[in-house]
Amino acid sequence: MSDNIKMQDTEYTNEWVSWIEEAVDKEYFKYYEYNQFNNIQHIGTGGFGKVYRANWKRSEKQFALKSFFSLDNVTVKEIVRELKIQREVDFHDNIIRCYGITKLETDNHNNYWLVMEYADGGNLRCYLKENFTKLSWDDKYKMAHQLSCAVSCLHNEGIVHRDLHSCNILVRNNTIKLADFGLSKRIGASSNFQSKLFGIVPYVDPKSFSRRRNNNQSTQMYSLNEKSDIYSEQYDIGLALDISQGHRETVVPDTPDEYVKIYTKCWYGEPDNRPTIYQVVDWLNSIITKKDVILEYHQISNELELNENSSSSNNSELQGDLSQLIQNFNKMNTKEIDSMAISSKQENHSTEKDFNMIANEINDFITELNIKGIEKESRKRVIEYFYNHNINSQEFYNWLLNNQNSSNSIFILGYFNHYGIVTNRNDEKAFNLYINTSEKNHILTQQYIGHCYRLGHGTMKNDKLAFEYHEKVANENLSYGQLSLGYCYENGIGVEKDFKKAFYLYGKAANDGNVIAIFNLGYFYKNGIGIEKDYNKTFELYQNAANLGYNDAQYNLALMYEKGNGITKDIGKAIYWYEKSAKQGDQDAQNKLKELQKNQ
Repeated sequence: MSDNIKMQDTEYTNEWVSWIEEAVDKEYFKYYEYNQFNNIQHIGTGGFGKVYRANWKRSEKQFALKSFFSLDNVTVKEIVRELKIQREVDFHDNIIRCYGITKLETDNHNNYWLVMEYADGGNLRCYLKENFTKLSWDDKYKMAHQLSCAVSCLHNEGIVHRDLHSCNILVRNNTIKLADFGLSKRIGASSNFQSKLFGIVPYVDPKSFSRRRNNNQSTQMYSLNEKSDIYSEQYDIGLALDISQGHRETVVPDTPDEYVKIYTKCWYGEPDNRPTIYQVVDWLNSIITKKDVILEYHQISNELELNENSSSSNNSELQGDLSQLIQNFNKMNTKEIDSMAISSKQENHSTEKDFNMIANEINDFITELNIKGIEKESRKRVIEYFYNHNINSQEFYNWLLNNQNSSNSIFILGYFNHYGIVTNRNDEKAFNLYINTSEKNHILTQQYIGHCYRLGHGTMKNDKLAFEYHEKVANENLSYGQLSLGYCYENGIGVEKDFKKAFYLYGKAANDGNVIAIFNLGYFYKNGIGIEKDYNKTFELYQNAANLGYNDAQYNLALMYEKGNGITKDIGKAIYWYEKSAKQGDQDAQNKLKELQKNQ
């Protein structure tokens, strides 16, 4: 009997060793020689193993090494799965990096450890306890935004964390790093270990206490406050029952109302009534953006005040500048930063359920963003609109469902379904609503129908119909139709390729300030597509589009400065534009930036 057990254990060992070796051979992850690590120090213990800090090859570069108490088929399967998941999200700055695997050989056993990015700030719970008094609310906003962005990234990749709590949220250089992805929970479930559900009550959907539920769009968000009363209670069945019955932490005094408004909306017991993670990201970004703008304004005004007494003539001039700056700032708030803003009287009116006016305003600024070529920002702007004007988006959505008598309300309902605003994304429903609206000669809808046919969203892909709808919009002399029709001619979508027609259409759209069209013209000049090569024109157009905030233009402009293509080589300016692009999440720009800064 004993010999049979030994033989079975040997078979299992050989099997999971083969899995790891195969994963290394296929370069799923990098293999590190254990003897190249030094100064190995134990820094923590979890439910399934220990964590060590170590230096690599006598350098100051530090890694975290994660060991496991028991390595068997189940554990190794989950480790390999974890590494594969890691590869899908490794690009994100707020997700802990897994560099690879190492092997510690002892007593004829192969102990495989994960080689991870080291988080010098420890986990979030410890970090808040040690640094809470040092953190401003701006710091907290940014950390909450970073965490939300990390979760949003997982959802975009179809990944559910399954074990999200403060000990799996790490901090490196004061920046949030999401970790684990539920590895420990999956190992426990697969190994038939007892799940410690009540150890992570604050991060569990309250409905999970009464029935199992997997809803990757649900959000649970708390105050990031060490004084939160819910954390001081024992995590037991009584607390779980209280939460399931509506008990929540008491809002901590002096917490800004704008933040309270966000995280308390995430407390609703019914998942469908909670905001999506994408809404939370957009709301937090809106707060941070406003803070940055206001800070910049006060910095400028303070500089002017410091120079106030330099001379009487200068004082008069500076006062004039300050007055003009205040006027410009007010205009920027109401027109440029938030084109959706309305007067205080109108704002009060909107809270009185004047949803028809709201539908018209949303339609107008979506149209405007399409004209400018920044339609991708429209979803964010819609969410900001509801937040800034204290409008209940769910009530507005319910109104839309019952008021499908105008082309704008039909279009907005389709748009909400298309982009998953308030409701879950439903391309088929969106497409049918767009078709309904197009019959009422709603020209913006025809543009979206063209996109649906071209991309196969909610309907069968049909290049011919995509071309026809984009042509209808272009014939109305609208830049977003001209841009899309130019794209069809450039790529032969529903029509024979014709670079000259594409160039002509991009030119018309660019004349109306469409940023993508401006960039496309620069690309055509750079590569001699439908026109002779002209680096001067390329530079001019890229510069224009980059100044308007277009990410691809910023990256390509940086590349021109780095390589000296058609212009004087300037690494400083290259870094400047790579930074601009990197801040918008461009991974290539981030890599370029690291490379150039390293060589500086």
